[in-house]
Amino acid sequence: MKRKLILDVDTGIDDAIAIILAVKSRQFDILGITTVNGNVSLDSATKNTLKILDLLGERDISVIKGANAPILRDRFFEHRIHGEDGLGGALKDVEISQKPEEGFAPDFLINSILNFPHEITLVITGPLTNLALAIKKCPQITQYVKEVIFMGGVIHGSGNVTPTSEYNMYVDPEAAKIVLQAGFNSITQVGLDVTRKTLLTEEHIQLIENNTLADYIRTSTSDYRQRYFERNGVWGCAMHDPLAVGVAIQKKLVITEKVYGDVETSSELCDGQFVCDFQNRLMKPENVDVCLDVNVEAFFDLFIRIINS
Repeated sequence: MKRKLILDVDTGIDDAIAIILAVKSRQFDILGITTVNGNVSLDSATKNTLKILDLLGERDISVIKGANAPILRDRFFEHRIHGEDGLGGALKDVEISQKPEEGFAPDFLINSILNFPHEITLVITGPLTNLALAIKKCPQITQYVKEVIFMGGVIHGSGNVTPTSEYNMYVDPEAAKIVLQAGFNSITQVGLDVTRKTLLTEEHIQLIENNTLADYIRTSTSDYRQRYFERNGVWGCAMHDPLAVGVAIQKKLVITEKVYGDVETSSELCDGQFVCDFQNRLMKPENVDVCLDVNVEAFFDLFIRIINS
């Protein structure tokens, strides 16, 4: 029996590949894909999501628009990485054949969770704004979600926006704080510590048998891989968001530890920093499973197998 899944995305390059992985896996009954302001504007994230579903020939998955800004802060886009359109120009001239559903993503999350108690996995690959707004409106949903898996934060390494902060946490740290403190029964953080190890290379792309998907992935990640080479000397790009979907498919891909985690929201130097209390200095109950390591070979074996399925 397929597991019920909702994806919450700010569809840029890696979110798009995460959507492809989730849909192609056929492991999930995808109730809907909700969009949020993040890498790109809400409208662009929604259009990009619809373009990816068109690319896959998928007409039965609803797309619902959500928050068009962080809870308290100004928008902060990542066009430098994802391009002006958010997909590295790969589908820039493609017209979408579908429209988003009516409604507001936080309400869709609430209704879905209450209609399917203890059945839904939420995979969130953008800022946590939509889920935070849902919690503020209906706090009891935390008791009825099967699990939350979110891409965000960095534990031991450096950030990718500031020295200490990963993008999704930095854009809306207030939302992340609400989610982490809400009392979910199961919440897993997939951060830069593990996603930076899963580097998509040309060798991986050459293993993709579907020429349409191979060409799309190659084109969309081209500038991204170039920038990664310029900064790190490796021609590849980190599979941040696809790994979050990979964890939803197969938990054994990662090694986790349960700790108390929170997000800094009022620091001049460290805003958006994801802080983990590994030594229980704060004497607070553990609230999040954090990913410490990943089986890179197993992830890419899974990824290529599913894309080729």
